[in-house]
Amino acid sequence: MGATTRQSGKDPRQAIAAAKRAADAGEERSGDQLDRYDLAILVALQADARLTNAELAQRIGLSAAPTWRRVRWLEEQGFITGYRAEIDRRRIGLGVLAFVKVDADRNNAAATRELEAALRALPEVISCHYISGAGTFELQVVATDLDAFSRFTLETLLVLPNVGDVHTSFSLGEVKTAGALPLGHLRPSR
Repeated sequence: MGATTRQSGKDPRQAIAAAKRAADAGEERSGDQLDRYDLAILVALQADARLTNAELAQRIGLSAAPTWRRVRWLEEQGFITGYRAEIDRRRIGLGVLAFVKVDADRNNAAATRELEAALRALPEVISCHYISGAGTFELQVVATDLDAFSRFTLETLLVLPNVGDVHTSFSLGEVKTAGALPLGHLRPSR
């Protein structure tokens, strides 16, 4: 009977293997819906972007090939925008972290784009946000010390096109930096 069952294509081991292959392959991806495997990949890579594909696959419960395909899809769709090392700024001599609000002289599209481009080009500016309320931009700026920050402000920041005024606050200590993004809102509600 066993030989007859296998010949007719109803071997349970084959059915299980076929089901696993189908689950591993995943359905054709359309839109930007994330499933539990995609979310597991994002959680794992936010915690440790140096995981090998095999380690990642083991953590999320898929085999290596579909895990690799999913990571590639997440990259291609813009969910994963890059991989980088987190460096302790103080260990490399950047002891000052300043929060700088920049008031633009003129708030028209051309002047704002020109200032945005100038700010993007400054390596000391590690973050720049166009903000509501007081100020036009909020920057995070690093410097080796207060003298270096003062020189940067006077010789670089204040001479950029369209800068009207700057207002600075200094970090007295970091409570939380470079945190992983919360993903709980993406999980399906039950």
